[in-house]
Amino acid sequence: MSKDVVLELSGARLAFGDRVLWDHLDLTVRAGEFIAVLGPNGTGKTSLLKVLLGQLPLTAGKAICNGGAIGYVPQHRSMDAGLSLRGRDLVGLGYDGHRWGLASPRQRSSRRLAVQRALAQVNGGELGNAPVGVMSGGELQRIRVAQALVTDPTLLLCDEPLLNLDPANARLVSGLIDARRREADTAVLFVTHEVNPVLPYVDRVLYLVDGRFRIGTVAEVMTSETLSELYRADIHVVKVGKQYVVVGEHVDHSGHASGHDHD
Repeated sequence: MSKDVVLELSGARLAFGDRVLWDHLDLTVRAGEFIAVLGPNGTGKTSLLKVLLGQLPLTAGKAICNGGAIGYVPQHRSMDAGLSLRGRDLVGLGYDGHRWGLASPRQRSSRRLAVQRALAQVNGGELGNAPVGVMSGGELQRIRVAQALVTDPTLLLCDEPLLNLDPANARLVSGLIDARRREADTAVLFVTHEVNPVLPYVDRVLYLVDGRFRIGTVAEVMTSETLSELYRADIHVVKVGKQYVVVGEHVDHSGHASGHDHD
């Protein structure tokens, strides 16, 4: 694997019984690259992240990471308002990982500095002492991004991190993740239902539909011809200003064919 290659998928296949989520998937991700993973529910977007996190085995093929740390940003979910856990405590859990036993003074100092650096990267210094249960959706998601950054990852996996966020906070969180990859050359795989919030940052798109996929730039993939071929239906992609609008039969409000399964 080349020095600047962070992740390499070769002939990757993921299937559950007769149901194939994707097959013959070849993808090379380089340091600092921002890749959006798009597609309707049930097509294996989150499952791809689980494979890379070691939570799911591939049915066939290989997935090779360069050995650096992997950060993970989950979907936004609210927390119990009575929870007394502070922002810095939640970030620190990302640093602790699988460490066991009592920490030495030097380890505690390293942990404290790592948490401070991670909070600074999301402009969250003032959130360090705030209880997570009273944070807004945008504030809590910034803390989750900091938690993913605390180990200084070379690869950042983001699973619908903008879900349920208002447009302003979606732009804020997207911008913070982009700033990190530019400053630290961190590669980003960003699972999302809609490309528009991250459009300014995306280098390439991996679009998954019913076992089929396309990889390319936004301009190459987000076309009526390509999406019609993927969905095997009449799909129209219209660019309005800097936004992409996808319309067609059985297409839901977020611009993707509706489905009832989850990744």
